[in-house]
Amino acid sequence: MAGTLRVGVLGATGMVGQRFLALLENHPWFKVTTLAASANSAGKTYKDAVAGRWAMKTPIPPAFADLTVLNASAIAEVAERVDFVFCAVDMPKDETRKLEDDYAKREIPVVSNNSAHRGTADVPMMIPEINGGHAAIIADQRKRLGSKRGFVAVKPNCSLQSYVPAIDPLMAFGPQDIFVATYQAISGAGKTFASWPEMVDNLIPFIKGEEQKSEEEPMKIWGKIEGGKIVPAKTPRISAQCIRVPASDGHMAAVFVRFAKKPTLEQILDCWKKAEGKPQQLKLPSAPVPYLIYFTDDSRPQTKLDRDAGGGMAITIGRLRPDTIYDYKFVCLSHNTVRGAAGGAVLTAELLTAEGYITAK
Repeated sequence: MAGTLRVGVLGATGMVGQRFLALLENHPWFKVTTLAASANSAGKTYKDAVAGRWAMKTPIPPAFADLTVLNASAIAEVAERVDFVFCAVDMPKDETRKLEDDYAKREIPVVSNNSAHRGTADVPMMIPEINGGHAAIIADQRKRLGSKRGFVAVKPNCSLQSYVPAIDPLMAFGPQDIFVATYQAISGAGKTFASWPEMVDNLIPFIKGEEQKSEEEPMKIWGKIEGGKIVPAKTPRISAQCIRVPASDGHMAAVFVRFAKKPTLEQILDCWKKAEGKPQQLKLPSAPVPYLIYFTDDSRPQTKLDRDAGGGMAITIGRLRPDTIYDYKFVCLSHNTVRGAAGGAVLTAELLTAEGYITAK
């Protein structure tokens, strides 16, 4: 790629917004020029806006500390300064949907971490290694919005980004039924142990909306573009149970799968070993190589040890074995605020840039 794109981060003061800044500090393609958040933060320097609530393990990047935070709703002001934006605002869904559409209509591409547009039929919801081809729907979305350059693309929920990448290389064997139990870190709720002490030595067997997202969003990812919209797949059937656990970062999943054409253990391991997608083929800056990592040690992957594999962008897998009810079972792990949130959005933006959907003004 030639040149550097100017980037804005909407919702820059929240946990995912902070993660965006940590990841983008030295990005070779994208330069953060604009930070925006709620009216409460607007007008403050970034370091003052996040004082007492910076949640990353590394310090606030010096390049951003003294930037003045803008109001994310001041679309014209933000649009003047950027080529595209990442969106991680904390607003009601209908307000988020309108905000993202308004940026797109202002000819600013939006790559969103939010859920507001995940169900919109002409908005691609991308795990770049799996369904990068869904970017083609942007042409139809632009017709609806009346835009030439602007559009909205989203990444899926963090809870499914450990097991969907592990299932996808096995699609040739026809996975029919999947049961998954996810064990999700507190950062998925935008919390730390300091801000949520009730989670110390505790598990909560309910996370609002997670099970529905875990069961429905993969269907859109595996869907097809037909008639100007993404039509969700009909199979496999997925049943999910989502549990909040006392880990700072990292979502673990225990997965059980039944296939139409049962593969051997060796075939599954070979599929995982060879798995790659467009990001790896194009050598995108954030693309992990390898994309999937399998551990032969039965005690791995472990959240604390393995969530940062591939810079937090790789998926780690272990304990593949036959099951007494389903065909096979295994466990897998992803970093929920890197691959599952900001990092996944950055990789999506890299792919959209490489393929010409995001350009300099």
